[in-house]
Amino acid sequence: MTITRTDWSEKINPTVQNIPPSGIRRFFDLVTETKGVISLGVGEPDFVTPWHVREACIYSLEKGYTMYTSNSGLLELREALAVDLDNTYHVKYNPRTELLITVGVSEALDLCMRTLLQSGDEVLIPEPSYVSYAPCTVLAGGVPVFMSTGMDDSFRITADLVQSSITPRTKVLLLCYPNNPTGAVMDRDELEKIAEVAVEHDLIVISDEIYDRLTYIGKHTCMAALPGMKDRTLLLNGFSKAYAMTGWRVGYVAGNPDFIAAMTKIHQYSMLCAPITGQMAALEALKNGQPGMRRMVEHYNRRRNMVVQAFRDMGLPCFEPGGAFYAFPQTSVTGLCSEDFAEELLKEEQVAVVPGNVFGTSGEGFVRVSYAASLDDLSEAFRRMGRFVRRRGVRSRLISAPIKIQRPERAGISQSL
Repeated sequence: MTITRTDWSEKINPTVQNIPPSGIRRFFDLVTETKGVISLGVGEPDFVTPWHVREACIYSLEKGYTMYTSNSGLLELREALAVDLDNTYHVKYNPRTELLITVGVSEALDLCMRTLLQSGDEVLIPEPSYVSYAPCTVLAGGVPVFMSTGMDDSFRITADLVQSSITPRTKVLLLCYPNNPTGAVMDRDELEKIAEVAVEHDLIVISDEIYDRLTYIGKHTCMAALPGMKDRTLLLNGFSKAYAMTGWRVGYVAGNPDFIAAMTKIHQYSMLCAPITGQMAALEALKNGQPGMRRMVEHYNRRRNMVVQAFRDMGLPCFEPGGAFYAFPQTSVTGLCSEDFAEELLKEEQVAVVPGNVFGTSGEGFVRVSYAASLDDLSEAFRRMGRFVRRRGVRSRLISAPIKIQRPERAGISQSL
């Protein structure tokens, strides 16, 4: 019998074949092979989910809440979200028709793309951008169009930049502020101008506001709350970042009922519903988690100020992030490209950061550093990075001692809350 070797890769959808793996995950394959690594790369709070939230989940299991929920999610959770959005941003949503609970914001983004895009439709994306935005656009048949930003413009887009990027195929404007990876925030005046451009060109706005509560400079502006924007904005948010609930995988999308109904069709056939245990925990976080969330944010803010100063003392120019929990220092002054800087830092000093180029070409010459890490790790990591940078001949004001960051217990917050 003749055995014919099959090239199984030929059976794979070419669109999937041509999408590169996540640059973050590719880099962290190297991390797993290196001993003694301090990782400042993962965008995850170093606090565990507060006890009262975990307890609510345990109690729900004891009560036998182990079944499916409505495709749209627990009505009580949607009602609580509607109240929260009204109280926080003065934008009203009908919890029955304008809110959908999803498996994290990642699913919400995918649902938006698959609901809105037809082949060849263009999506405007500010860059540097989160690594999943372009692939999700391509997988839905769309074309990502990047709008480059940099330190000179504080990593913010403008209405003029949006206007100049629009073509007859433009259908969606995708925003993420506070931004991952830069920590940039937008001011209300510029967002209002961008909203006018969206209305003029009949664009749909997907606004990923997962870091909205982690805003340190000014007040966060909800895109859907701007005049004329509620019905043309799909607002994405969730519980992962502000409530330290990354592993619970609970997000939501709020928007026009026609959009939500269409997204629910995809959701019910692909996911059916978000896990009930996560939804019960999210409900408790929303009802009683505000004090703990605010204490976490206060502590991130202390770290933010100290981390930015540490980079500047090290000789690396660093944009001051206004939100999220990332710093985006400029590493090109070392003479190394982003990937070489990250790989050599990992190899020589066992500190893991994310090369900026994985967030797009605008990120070249930078690295993303998460300060949502333990205080001991931050202190030791900066001591090592300072040593690494000095070996590259960068003038530094740092000595070999670690940076001093106030411990959370002294800030009125426990690591485990």
